[in-house]
Amino acid sequence: MNTILALVGSLRQDSINKRLAKALEVLGADRFRFVYADLGALPHYNDDCWANPPAAVTAFKAQIRQADGILLITPEYFRAPAGLLLNALAWGGRPYGDSAWVGKPVATVGTSPGAIGTAAAQSHLRAILPTLDMHLMGQPEVYFQTKPGLIDAQFQVTDEQTRAFLDNWVNRFDQFVSLMTARDEKAIAA
Repeated sequence: MNTILALVGSLRQDSINKRLAKALEVLGADRFRFVYADLGALPHYNDDCWANPPAAVTAFKAQIRQADGILLITPEYFRAPAGLLLNALAWGGRPYGDSAWVGKPVATVGTSPGAIGTAAAQSHLRAILPTLDMHLMGQPEVYFQTKPGLIDAQFQVTDEQTRAFLDNWVNRFDQFVSLMTARDEKAIAA
């Protein structure tokens, strides 16, 4: 069973992106285990802090290293990803030569009430992630439009067609993480 570090780019208690993450966790409960990073505990990125890094940063980098895969769940603000996620990417990728992201399988998802979901925000992230030497899952993409009642209080997806689409995504993500992890383990053993 793969361990997935979920980074939700919203701190709001009833965040629709947190609800989407929880729905994906429920759909994949038999395939992987989600661990949620506390992005609110990370200070604003400051390169001067590496002489004595904050405990939240060292704990976050340890979570990244222990995870088999990474899932970024982003809201979209002004057609861009959440600053909270960009801050986390910076902390995980520094200092130079000590990036915790290297070789990690990663996927992006997100939701909004708008028809294109978080397509623009995810596009920005997809441009950034390979520069961190992460293995980016290209397909399928999830540009999810939130509608009232689509995800219930137990984080079950109530629409059968939507549930089938997301379940397919969960399967593909699990296969992708397993493939990338096995490939990296094989390369290390060689």
